[in-house]
Amino acid sequence: MKDVIEYCHSCDRCQEANKATGKRSGLMIHIQEPITPWEVAHMDWVTALPAGGDKSHNAFLVIVDRYSTTPIFLPCHEDDTSMDKALLISNRLVSHTSLLKNIISNRDPKFKLPYGQIDISCWVKNYHSKWLTIHKQMH
Repeated sequence: MKDVIEYCHSCDRCQEANKATGKRSGLMIHIQEPITPWEVAHMDWVTALPAGGDKSHNAFLVIVDRYSTTPIFLPCHEDDTSMDKALLISNRLVSHTSLLKNIISNRDPKFKLPYGQIDISCWVKNYHSKWLTIHKQMH
């Protein structure tokens, strides 16, 4: 057994396989459980789909209520601008759910809006302090 351990410690290929690659994970953020539906929502994109429907949509914005796990699928185009996507959320989600308190997403560039183009605070309460970007560590 000692020979195996020594071999693994001296083997370059074994050491490469054991190293963590990529960026180190950030600190875990505890997300408080919501007490009402559509208080907190998760968002992500499904892209590179075959074009379909009247407007040849090739992507979906998936929004999931954290309280009830109810999903909403908003068809869109992969090349829509951030403004188009913000308006899609504003027009389709808020009319269906009311104001959100928190939105949880990854740090996808599709979620970034040029400053001052749209007032997101009209459809997300406490937008500036509550937009969370969470990765694998979320629980």
